[in-house]
Amino acid sequence: MSFDSVVLIKQVPDTARVTGKAMNDDGTVNRSALPAIFNPEDLYALEAALEVKQRHGGTVTAITMGPPPACEVLRDALYMGADRVILLTDRRAAASDTLATSYILSCAVRTVGKVDLVFCGRQAIDGDTAQVGPQCAEKLGLPQITYLEEIVAINGRQIVARRNIGNGYEVVECAMPVLLTVTDTFQEPRPYAAKAMLKCKHARSRLELEREAAQSMPGSDEKARAAAVDQKAAELKRRGLLIEQWTLDDIHADLAWCGRDGSPTKVKRIQSVVLKGSGHEQYQPTEGDISRLVHQLIEDHTIG
Repeated sequence: MSFDSVVLIKQVPDTARVTGKAMNDDGTVNRSALPAIFNPEDLYALEAALEVKQRHGGTVTAITMGPPPACEVLRDALYMGADRVILLTDRRAAASDTLATSYILSCAVRTVGKVDLVFCGRQAIDGDTAQVGPQCAEKLGLPQITYLEEIVAINGRQIVARRNIGNGYEVVECAMPVLLTVTDTFQEPRPYAAKAMLKCKHARSRLELEREAAQSMPGSDEKARAAAVDQKAAELKRRGLLIEQWTLDDIHADLAWCGRDGSPTKVKRIQSVVLKGSGHEQYQPTEGDISRLVHQLIEDHTIG
């Protein structure tokens, strides 16, 4: 028995390189100030879906919501073995909080059609809320298994999974379809396949083709550029390399639940916290100084 999986992935700012310009005045992330990467735990979610495909057959569809540059993570998904990738991009989805994002993504999953397994990373490093996956499950009416670290077995329409509970683990069983959020304790994501990289490095979305045409044909009129884009898109589609591009209209989303209007979370204030040292004291590696250090740590309630 084969299974069809959907993986919800995200391109995120590299929070390991945060600077003072990382936030906009309205509380949103200034994504242009930081390099973009594949959300780390989403890589593990993709690996989980690919493992199911490898063991049992089926398909893996990767969906990301974001601007055209988010196609980079979709190409990464193709390099790892995804069968189908979809860019969900629409200016009306900008500034969506977790509630609006989960609504939009749940609409996208429904639009895909038959789905047995939905995989998400446990959380995204640009928000650290771990809310989108469970909220998607609620909106899709699916049971959920969170903190997945191993798929123990799939027996018919039942999945047996081990989930991390912090100081241990538990093994649970659930009927499909089901949504699973995956942690970085799952097995390491596989490397890119060389053959897939050679083939899929040319995969493009229509928006990317339009941008490339504008750069390569600066003196041409709009009609000529549109014709060139149509020709290139048709060629890529024939070769299976045209990245699907959906808008909120394509997934039949209610605009009242999308973007800023559909986001009840509001940023009240942003505060930069700067930690400053208050001096230091040196201790020599002598018995007397070590004794003084231990007594100081006890007085400060650092130890004892």
